[in-house]
Amino acid sequence: MSKGYGKGNGWILFLMILSGIVIGGFLGELLGQYVPILKYGLNIGVGTHTWDLKILQLTFGFKFNINMFSVLGILTGIFFYKRS
Repeated sequence: MSKGYGKGNGWILFLMILSGIVIGGFLGELLGQYVPILKYGLNIGVGTHTWDLKILQLTFGFKFNINMFSVLGILTGIFFYKRS
């Protein structure tokens, strides 16, 4: 059985990358107060779109704020995935 490449491990990779984004983003915002370059980032997303169906109103939209530590978190997540 090969390490890290079995069936279903795509979800583990997804969760490790998502964890890296969240933890890296948090650390970037926290440490960005002391080292401003760490807060530098990019906003990616889609504005909100609302559907009013008279009995139900749906609003969709998402936005990602990726900073330097988020990228480092993604790379760390991939690194740990490859090691497992």
